[in-house]
Amino acid sequence: MIILGVNAFHGDAAACLLRDGVLVAAAEEERFRRIKHWAGFPSEAIRYCLREAGVDLAAVDRIALNQDSGANMGAKLRFLLTQRPDVGLLLERLRARRSRERIPALLARDIAGPRFYGAIDYVEHHLAHLASAFFVSPFEEAIIVSVDGFGDFSSAAWGVGRGDDMHIEGSVAFPHSLGVFYQAITQYLGFPHYGDEYKVMGLAPYGAPRYVKELSRLVRLRRDGGFALDLSFFRHHEKKISFEWTGGAPEFVDLFTPALEALLGPRRSPSEPLDDRHRDIARSAQAVYEEALFHLLGELRKRHGLANVALAGGCAMNSVANGKLRRRLGFDKVYVQSAAGDAGGAIGAACVSWRRQGGSRGFTMSHAYWGPSFDADAIEQTLTLNAARIRDAGCAVERVDEPTLCARAAAAVAAGQVVGWFEGRMEWGPRALGNRSILCDPRRADMKQILNAKIKRRESFRPFAPSVLAEATAEWFEEDDDVPFMMQVFQIRKEKRQLIPAVTHVDGSGRLQTVTRAANPLYHALISGFRDLTGVPMVLNTSFNENEPVVCAPQEALDCFLRTKMDALAMGGFLLTRDDGAG
Repeated sequence: MIILGVNAFHGDAAACLLRDGVLVAAAEEERFRRIKHWAGFPSEAIRYCLREAGVDLAAVDRIALNQDSGANMGAKLRFLLTQRPDVGLLLERLRARRSRERIPALLARDIAGPRFYGAIDYVEHHLAHLASAFFVSPFEEAIIVSVDGFGDFSSAAWGVGRGDDMHIEGSVAFPHSLGVFYQAITQYLGFPHYGDEYKVMGLAPYGAPRYVKELSRLVRLRRDGGFALDLSFFRHHEKKISFEWTGGAPEFVDLFTPALEALLGPRRSPSEPLDDRHRDIARSAQAVYEEALFHLLGELRKRHGLANVALAGGCAMNSVANGKLRRRLGFDKVYVQSAAGDAGGAIGAACVSWRRQGGSRGFTMSHAYWGPSFDADAIEQTLTLNAARIRDAGCAVERVDEPTLCARAAAAVAAGQVVGWFEGRMEWGPRALGNRSILCDPRRADMKQILNAKIKRRESFRPFAPSVLAEATAEWFEEDDDVPFMMQVFQIRKEKRQLIPAVTHVDGSGRLQTVTRAANPLYHALISGFRDLTGVPMVLNTSFNENEPVVCAPQEALDCFLRTKMDALAMGGFLLTRDDGAG
């Protein structure tokens, strides 16, 4: 049975394909459209998944969508009767529902070839999130939690997963939401774009929690582990808070009311310099978020006594909070798949659809490499078509075998150079995890400045992350766990921090990726080569892009390399070096 999972008409539109319950392909639409967080119908991602599976739409048995307009009707009716929302809000909900009902027509319009004749399964948003966490996890039994902004009139759901089944025992309904709380503070702090919450998370360690008392007024904790907002500080429940996409880019208006500025002072404009007050508010918002999350997870840990937890939803991207769960709440293992946000709902919906047909859990997501790959011929063709540009940029091209490629790249990184690394299948999710990465020496204290000057041009407070050999994790970090998707932040051992300043954040932490030979033998070999040269079993890893989605195809990688000051580019058995680069 072939099931196509889809996240559509929302930010991070995406598609995946399961064959008999096993994942074959998955990708976000932004990688093909080249617009961050692309919203709408993911036709290019669908086209890729079909191509990777070698099938057409006629072979697809079911399409699973991570939305169900019929879900949570009781909560919707209560809200209408008690809150009497603006008519525009109701019309917005109806418009979203009509978009979902147009899927067969959109497939016929956008996907060439035979038509789709199968069935469409609508899967409630948080059910899809929970399935995306538990059904692909290595756990036979675990606490399962989904927390985000909103989906299908709910912002959170939780329960227990056992074997092939999940039992949902609690939820939080609209308009109460931890995701809305964090997004509102993100907007208040002058970061207006969809997905900017990670900037607040990166800024938080520079501040002090001086505003916890004030911000705690915004979020009240419930006895069952849930939470509620003080709605006087928010406006999403009263007026139409449009979620629009212009040319595919999702946009929001402000979620907070003037009461927030009365509480905290004037908001920061995006062009205004950051000061201590902004940093302190960021730290306090992170603390309040963590208090609410730990309250929920602590209650579930006490109630069920389970030592494993699987997280999903946009809030599960908060890697700082995730990294504290063992130490604070006594969990043994924490699993967050590589696309924990709405894109990942495509996989969750497909897994639920598979279970509804009587299928059992079919795979564990132990790596993130589910996107397109390009063979040597395709890469060579790209290099040939761009030969004049490469020559004019003063670059040389060599074809080398894999051991030589890894050794040369490791030596270049050890020499302080910036190396683009484009190998194998593209990663699923927002993190570059060693196939579409830019690699640098973590030992250099000036590497953040070098990277921002040469390529990234991003805020100076944002940290860079280490990719570490899994077998060396315990030696360099205070905790030891599998973190293949860079979804947890651990404290780096104090005696090691001065050795790797480029990946040590201001609070002594690092958002690590653990790399195994089984999951990515080529990347493991490169890091091993760097370790052999330097004694340090990790490299600085950042996404292969320049204020754009992570590169997908060879042409995009080459374009990024040529327009920036990267020193070398390893791409599918080819090594490009500048005249003053690695030789």
